[in-house]
Amino acid sequence: MSEPLLSVDKLEAFYGDARALEGLSFTLEKGETLALIGANGAGKSTLLKCLCGLVRSKRGAIRFKGEDIMPRSASAIVRRGIALVPEGRRLFASLSVEENLILGGNVGRPGPWNLASVYALFPILGEKRLLPSTSLSGGQQQMVAIGRALMSNPELLMLDELSLGLAPIVIKDIYALLPRITGEGMTAILVEQDVTRALASGSKFICLQEGAISLGGDPKAHSRDDITRAYFGT
Repeated sequence: MSEPLLSVDKLEAFYGDARALEGLSFTLEKGETLALIGANGAGKSTLLKCLCGLVRSKRGAIRFKGEDIMPRSASAIVRRGIALVPEGRRLFASLSVEENLILGGNVGRPGPWNLASVYALFPILGEKRLLPSTSLSGGQQQMVAIGRALMSNPELLMLDELSLGLAPIVIKDIYALLPRITGEGMTAILVEQDVTRALASGSKFICLQEGAISLGGDPKAHSRDDITRAYFGT
């Protein structure tokens, strides 16, 4: 049996003396989409930051394509094939749409994503490519953030709070494009407050509560009551 694309084993992370993640273990195969759910403060964003090297884990192991990536820098992890669409988008306000996208491609990984394919996915960005990135609407800024991550041609794409602060119609449009993003074998981790939408988008899920996994597996194998109890701890 081949090794999983991503393997996390007994991962722990701290902010000062406060433990944010407690003994997390899971695997992710190539082409799977993991829906990561949980209440605010459950540890979802911390987990993503650990996976991309922005938060240093104190204990446990993270293996990507068979390699221990915990000692690697965040930039080295991007070059290895993991990209994060951060919560709040975090665009460079002084740069245009196109300049933000080009930054994502600077890692030099080969693959299908370039300016032409990003503009084909999000035509509005091509129309506004020379405008300051932060002059765009919230939904268009989220498209830039997704496009910037895709420009690095990742094998694992992590999307943190994809729908945060967006109008429902914009959320619907962005989610409608996800199959085109993941359809070429892309592996993804999706953090989403909308539990129903997250579970509908994931081939598997993990529910976090106070930094630990309270439930996980195939969304179809668990009732909504089971998921609600795992989410709220009731």
